[in-house]
Amino acid sequence: MNTATILFFLSSGLFLGWSLGANDAANIFGTAVGSRMIKFTSAAIICSIFVIIGAVFSGSGAAHTLGKLGAINTLGGAFTVAFTSAVTVFSMTKLSLPVSTSQAIVGGIIGWNLFSGKTTEPTVFSKIVGTWILCPILAFVFSFIIYLITRNILKKVKIHLLKLDFYTRLGLVIVGAFGSYSLGANNIANVMGVFVPSAPFKDIQLGHFFMFSGTQQLFLLGGLAIAVGIFTYSKKVMMTVGSGIFKLSPITALIVILSSSLVLFLFASKGLHNWFVSVGIPPIPLVPVSSSQAVVGAVIGIGLAKGGRNVNYKMLFKISAGWVATPVIAAIICFIALYIMQNVFQILVFI
Repeated sequence: MNTATILFFLSSGLFLGWSLGANDAANIFGTAVGSRMIKFTSAAIICSIFVIIGAVFSGSGAAHTLGKLGAINTLGGAFTVAFTSAVTVFSMTKLSLPVSTSQAIVGGIIGWNLFSGKTTEPTVFSKIVGTWILCPILAFVFSFIIYLITRNILKKVKIHLLKLDFYTRLGLVIVGAFGSYSLGANNIANVMGVFVPSAPFKDIQLGHFFMFSGTQQLFLLGGLAIAVGIFTYSKKVMMTVGSGIFKLSPITALIVILSSSLVLFLFASKGLHNWFVSVGIPPIPLVPVSSSQAVVGAVIGIGLAKGGRNVNYKMLFKISAGWVATPVIAAIICFIALYIMQNVFQILVFI
């Protein structure tokens, strides 16, 4: 297969990466930008750099789980699944809804399973769906607890307002970088995971000690696409998450980012997963989860910790409806697109 053909098939994954950057990735800094503590450009630069690093060096765990849900065995099939998922996410982004790219790609894979006659493994599917529920709940719990601890500390320790402002801005940058790394490690599986079984790149040996694998090359391309999405189209969604559900102060913005970043890290860290197994603790599954769900859960945690009076429940319902609709829409669009690809364009979409 020549280079032009490979790039054509990968273009849908790059489109999905762009969509993720426009919608999901920016949520890491959405609360900081929404509270006007960090400029959009600065947030976009930091987020882009650390998303790429996380994707290349820690992205394999969550991608493995997606492969168990449906091992798409042709580039034509992977192209269609990624493209229809990207269309779904882009459509929701146009409505300023922070939808889940994770749910879109899962819906697309299920659409491929239905079309190809492959079995959707119920154990894997239930594990993934369970994380869609667990992700915002964990973020809610983290933010609720961290907010109460932080409030008590600030009451006891008198910090000058200028120093508090400096520490908060610094904290937003550090935690945002950590969250961006975790996002790249966790969500690159959504962007390029469907291409891993039919990966077109060969491993490259760099010196004696480092190998740049074909999967890492895929993830690098996906990370770059996410970065482009952050810069070109994410500001509108940042403002929805940063101020549309609950008006955040700089301190609460920091807590939201920390809480959502911890959740993304828990679902992406192979080291933590293996440690849990070694000590006999049931491990948290390595599954790509939605940064949007994590951020929204954390924002709600802050809102309820402060009494819940100013939570925009109408916006929350609108966002929740988008989460429910996303995998269903993606599965239907993918099934139709696969039929067209195979019968109209004569492209092999499964073996």
